[in-house]
Amino acid sequence: MEVEEEPAPAEVVAPTPAPDTTMDEIPPLLEGELIEIQERAIAQGLLGDVFFDFDKFDLRPDARERLQKNAQFMREYSMLEFGLEGHCDERGTNEYNLALGERRANAAKDYLISLGVSASRVRTISYGEEKPFCMGHNEDCWQKNRRGHFVLTGRTDS
Repeated sequence: MEVEEEPAPAEVVAPTPAPDTTMDEIPPLLEGELIEIQERAIAQGLLGDVFFDFDKFDLRPDARERLQKNAQFMREYSMLEFGLEGHCDERGTNEYNLALGERRANAAKDYLISLGVSASRVRTISYGEEKPFCMGHNEDCWQKNRRGHFVLTGRTDS
């Protein structure tokens, strides 16, 4: 009597799921990637700080020129979000400098918005005199500390 061999089971191949192309699936940028992008942009002159006169928050001509370059970079990389920090020199009370730093950050942000940058991509914060760039106690250092400082913070959701 002849024994028939059982046929081998058919190989089952699971269908490959279609790639999800929603924005939720795009991974956020890592902090190191943000720092690298920011450093490259600064080195190439595409992004930079703006500076203010003593006890002022109006934009000087050099600040407007800098913000125009920043706005161009921000429009070209519309997937990035930015922090805009307002800073002051050490003169004045903490409370006064926090308010002045906020006015400086908002003045820079308002100008960026007028240049076509979406307000939702720029978040402002004031550090007053708490995070000086320069530690000296003279006009050269104070000028460097009276600034609006840009920081890449992430990727937009949309």
